[in-house]
Amino acid sequence: MQLKQLPRDFELARPVLQTIERAGYEAYFVGGSVRDTILGKSIHDVDIATSAYPDEIKHLFKRTVDTGIEHGTVMILDHGTGYETTTFRSESTYTDFRRPDHVTFVRSLAEDLKRRDFTINALAMRENGEVIDLFDGLTDLKKHHIRAVGDPQERFHEDALRMMRAVRFASQLDFDIVPATEAAMTDHAALLAKIAVERTQVELLKMLMGRTPQRGLTVMLSTQLWRYCPDFAQQETALTRLAQVLTHGVSSEVTAWALLSLSFGFDHGQTATFLKHWKTSNQVITDVQAVVTAAQILQTQDLAAWQLYQCGQARSLLANEVAVILGAPDRTTALTQAAAALPIHDKREVALTGKDLMQAGIQPGPQLGQVLAVLERQVVTGQVANQKAALLTQALTLVNMK
Repeated sequence: MQLKQLPRDFELARPVLQTIERAGYEAYFVGGSVRDTILGKSIHDVDIATSAYPDEIKHLFKRTVDTGIEHGTVMILDHGTGYETTTFRSESTYTDFRRPDHVTFVRSLAEDLKRRDFTINALAMRENGEVIDLFDGLTDLKKHHIRAVGDPQERFHEDALRMMRAVRFASQLDFDIVPATEAAMTDHAALLAKIAVERTQVELLKMLMGRTPQRGLTVMLSTQLWRYCPDFAQQETALTRLAQVLTHGVSSEVTAWALLSLSFGFDHGQTATFLKHWKTSNQVITDVQAVVTAAQILQTQDLAAWQLYQCGQARSLLANEVAVILGAPDRTTALTQAAAALPIHDKREVALTGKDLMQAGIQPGPQLGQVLAVLERQVVTGQVANQKAALLTQALTLVNMK
């Protein structure tokens, strides 16, 4: 196969391959960018594989960065763009089921491609668009199949994360995992526990945000992969229901975690613990907790003004997304209109400050903060106008009531 018209990103990178080839080495575009171009999808990263060793690449180009030179990867900087260029390599055994014990640089493209995970990712392309397919990946692309390169038992024993990559690709591409590859995933599912949770998290989120997450979840269930994800152990029923209702990918990381947390029946504290086990950021934890709280309400009713204000419009729409997936009516229009109608959207918009209160004779301390908090809520709920005079009168009333 030869692609007649290459995406602009490939066209811009062609001079890099041509420079390597003029020096007597081989060079190819490889990986997901080749696969996605054949599928007619947009590409994001251009990766290059070459028979040239890292030192040889560094002699050919003026500007390079050693991004992973121990594994043969050098970043070539060309007209402001970086191209990760990796020497063909073969790999030893994987004692820890995650990384090869050592790599050996080779001059053979075939040796390099046979160590890759799936046939659809083991395609290489010359700078002129000619596709090199040594493992029948083009047929698998045509048939929408995900198939391990060579022996699937060996591939998953080498790197257990490949099993999560399989379910991720099933979701993103809407492809089937062939029976032999899925069977090997079942055989090696327990090895997923040996993978760093950060790496598993990336694949899980991409799967949930893919075109057909149902495919990925269904395979996770059938192969038992779910059992080896943090805090999933008691959630087979919840995951089975999700696999039935999640007909399209979620929009964000926060939505994904909120959907899982709510489906699993986690309370506020359990949600935080769950997300810490998955090594998410503190900001994600805060956002997810807010979205879960709002989604619980939206399953049966609209958010009250104060609830909407606390959640914020952006997070409330994520909460609505979660609630809709779980069977609630879509409240997007009502939420958008209600958010626009709020008198304020941030406490900094309250037309009275602590300084104003002190000038009116209220002493600094806890009482001052309490008064400001009450005023904020009363403005949001329409109990007092967001005007300085009205707020000051209300503040003095509140103080005299204490």
